[in-house]
Amino acid sequence: MKKLKLATIWLDGCSGCHMSLLDLDGALIPIVRKVDIVYGPLVDAQEFPEDVDVTLVEGAISTQEDVERLRQIRARSKMLVSLGDCAVTGNVAALRNVIPVNKLLQRIYVEGADADPCVPHDGLPQLAKQARPAQDFVKVDVCLPGCPPQNKAIAGFLTNLLEGRKPETGQKIKFG
Repeated sequence: MKKLKLATIWLDGCSGCHMSLLDLDGALIPIVRKVDIVYGPLVDAQEFPEDVDVTLVEGAISTQEDVERLRQIRARSKMLVSLGDCAVTGNVAALRNVIPVNKLLQRIYVEGADADPCVPHDGLPQLAKQARPAQDFVKVDVCLPGCPPQNKAIAGFLTNLLEGRKPETGQKIKFG
């Protein structure tokens, strides 16, 4: 039986969604027997592969680099899943959206510094004006909300997918 090619990506988020995925514990064993994890923070792949069946996207989109990566991932993935509230709505990462980027960086790197107060320019990605959800940039097929999503929801989604039950696509998520 051909294994499903699964990828994960961690953008502007806390890694809590990946932790929830790993927190499947024993339920993870039958899943990993049926998938090849081809990309993600726990895989040594340097380039996002072609022809991925399912990609789980964690985190908001906060830089132009994030936008470019997300567009490449969408082009190379048959199904794109927003995993967690940051990818679905912007959530915690989007809390900064009310503060202009230059003021935010000044507060963090200058006013909040114990030593050498200055905004770094090398190695710091240029932040977009706002952190936004994945669906603002690409077509998202499925949303798994939660901060982080419950491991049971992730397990149920993956199990249903592996057993041939396709999730609803393009579903609208209501919060509150």
